Amino acid sequence: MDRFVTSRGHGKPRAGAKSATGCHNKASDSLTVSVSTALPTEVERPETNELPEPDMPWLVIVWNDPINLMSYVTYVLQKLFGYSRAKAHKLMLDVHYKGRAVVSSGPKERAELDVARLHQHGLWATMEHSS
Repeated sequence: MDRFVTSRGHGKPRAGAKSATGCHNKASDSLTVSVSTALPTEVERPETNELPEPDMPWLVIVWNDPINLMSYVTYVLQKLFGYSRAKAHKLMLDVHYKGRAVVSSGPKERAELDVARLHQHGLWATMEHSS
């Protein structure tokens, strides 16, 4: 299909435009796209007899503070970790009498999330790598 281009509605073809009797050059109208495909390459495996050490669990610790009520700490532990009232109460007593309690453990990312959630509820919490 031939296209005609006029300049600003004057009815005259623009310079370089095809005329009604001009040839249609298919090669100039086609779009050439080059696609490069990556070929798989061989990679040497390092020779080692060492096995990666498993990531030991991270511990989430709640610390005693003079601000939060014991009933509130129990409530937060139930809400965030789904502990029964008895377990949350026992952990709260550890926090109160021992100064700290381990409330959860697991991978680093999960421990970071637990600490952040405890902070959002106003509790003093940290995490440490299990030894």
